[in-house]
Amino acid sequence: MTKVKVYEKKISQGRRSLFLDFYPPIIHPETKRETRREHLRLYVFERPKTESEKEQNKETKMLAENIRAKRQIEFQAGNYGFSIARQKQKDFLEFVEKLAQTKKSDSNSNYENWSSVLKYLRKFTNGICRFGEIDDKFCNNFKEFLLKHPNISNNTASSYFDKFKASIHRAYDEKMIAEDFVKNIKSIKVKNTKREFLTFEEFKKLAETPFDEFDDLRRASLFAVFTGLRYSDIEKLTWGEVQFSNEQGYYIRFRQKKTEEEETLPVSDEAIELLGDQGESNQRVFENLQYWQCERLPIWLIRAGIEKKITFHCFRHTHATLQITNGTDIYTVSKLLGHRSIKTTQIYAQIIDEKKREAVNKIKLR
Repeated sequence: MTKVKVYEKKISQGRRSLFLDFYPPIIHPETKRETRREHLRLYVFERPKTESEKEQNKETKMLAENIRAKRQIEFQAGNYGFSIARQKQKDFLEFVEKLAQTKKSDSNSNYENWSSVLKYLRKFTNGICRFGEIDDKFCNNFKEFLLKHPNISNNTASSYFDKFKASIHRAYDEKMIAEDFVKNIKSIKVKNTKREFLTFEEFKKLAETPFDEFDDLRRASLFAVFTGLRYSDIEKLTWGEVQFSNEQGYYIRFRQKKTEEEETLPVSDEAIELLGDQGESNQRVFENLQYWQCERLPIWLIRAGIEKKITFHCFRHTHATLQITNGTDIYTVSKLLGHRSIKTTQIYAQIIDEKKREAVNKIKLR
């Protein structure tokens, strides 16, 4: 076992430099060369004259002893190299940025989430954060920062904090920090959010209500209910992705923007009718559809006599709940929605169970 001691060396201006001596010699974690010394950049007066100089010598030697004790513990744990001063000064934010760049090959959404984590880390740290600043308190404070931020929902905070924890795990694995500081910090618990949707009767009323000033938005909204597609996939849908075969009928071959996975989605004849006259292969199906138009959805809903707060994404929820209500098994619904995990789809089954409970409670004798 390597033993660590504090030694002094006389230097200029009546001072002595403190350094650690290792015996037997160790392999330096950065240079990879054998060495017996680590310079602490701590200095004491060789012959202290005043009480102030004596007190300063005492405190400096205590600090050197604390470092020595910490190094000894690191050797015993096989973790030497984490607390090298140069390592502590490295940029943690730059480390996270490089880690985020590696996520580009996964999917756009995953990369965007990592980029958001980095953005909020920069806000939390005012743009400066060294590895030496990372500890349990820092990690817990960032968790609270995410939870209390007015622009971050609970579930988004949960996702961001899990990615932050992953970055700390990676830093520990790469020997950038001495401890895995988030190992014992719990993730943010995900809450079941209310997913608003239209009943079949409401969907029918909406379909029968004109919205001539934004006809592409009207047709795209109804198409979303029929197919369960996200706005991002409907907005970029081209005629070349709408295909037909005698065996399968109409279907869409497309790459999900969120997951970047290739999908083949069957489409009903009634949904196809909403698309209008076919255009060129590379032409967008909904040419005049713009995201800002979604702000006008409440106007259409009020005309239809629907008071619910419905966003465009609620049409995807409507597709899922109507499918399950009409007996489609949850596995099939999961595939139709392009979910990677059936757990994501189970929330819709829970919604239907709640509606059943509401229904039976309506029958009362008193």
